[in-house]
Amino acid sequence: MIRIEGITAFVSVVESGSVSEAARRLRLSKSVVSERLAELERSLGGVLLHRTTRKLTLTEDGAAFLERASRIVQEIGEAAAEMAERRGTLSGPLRIAAPVTFGRMHLGPALYPFLAEHPEIELVLDIDDRRVDVASEGYDAVVRHGPIVDSRLVVWKLSHSRRLLVAAPGYLERHGTPKTLGDLDRHKGIFYTNRGVSDWRFQTPDGAIVVRASQALGVNNGDMIRDAAVAGLGIALLPTFIAGPAIRDGLLTEIDVGYRPEAEFIYMAHPEGRNPSAKLRAVADHLRKTFGDPPYWDPAG
Repeated sequence: MIRIEGITAFVSVVESGSVSEAARRLRLSKSVVSERLAELERSLGGVLLHRTTRKLTLTEDGAAFLERASRIVQEIGEAAAEMAERRGTLSGPLRIAAPVTFGRMHLGPALYPFLAEHPEIELVLDIDDRRVDVASEGYDAVVRHGPIVDSRLVVWKLSHSRRLLVAAPGYLERHGTPKTLGDLDRHKGIFYTNRGVSDWRFQTPDGAIVVRASQALGVNNGDMIRDAAVAGLGIALLPTFIAGPAIRDGLLTEIDVGYRPEAEFIYMAHPEGRNPSAKLRAVADHLRKTFGDPPYWDPAG
């Protein structure tokens, strides 16, 4: 007889890429996950995964079984969540990825009271600045800051995100304050490397204009970009959820070059084709209300 525990273990191993990671996600020991996989293969009478010391790969049988197995696991999870919702309870596992700085400064503080109100939700929040593949890595959703470009995802906007050009007062005293987009070419820039480009994009009546300053520093973390700007290394283009406190404290000065940076958002996205659970919808609704629009972190003016 095929057991659902074995199907769940198989899907988790494939999504996570290893027995160890699957065991961590399922909160089981590696030996239990391995035994459940072996029992599933005995029940099916075939090998689903090739195991080596370095990686696991799907066999032809495994690839054929995976699509239906994933659907079974998803359907069971949704059925259990629906029963809980009928009782007026939000419960069960939820896995969300989010960026480091926004997660630390705003997402975590917004989620803590929600989780206290709904103690039966088992949230795993993965904080990482890398761009994750929501579907293949087993996330229910991802919270991100930026433009909305991935058509494979269903996107829920949580809030607008205003970005500002900023620099330390000392830097501007030494190098002058740029007044136009052309002036930026003569300045040093601090860039976010996870976007793969060292430029800034602005909205103009004639469309988007790209500006490339000389790079003083490239780094993949928003906190460090802010700190480098405060230290006077150059000009940074930062969202107000990072730069707001430093602007209010006088550590950074907003620079007006006559045009706004391209619009971005704080958003939650989930894989296309999945029916999002009530608890995921509840999290999104809670975050919208908590952040506000305009969001509470925007400096005045």
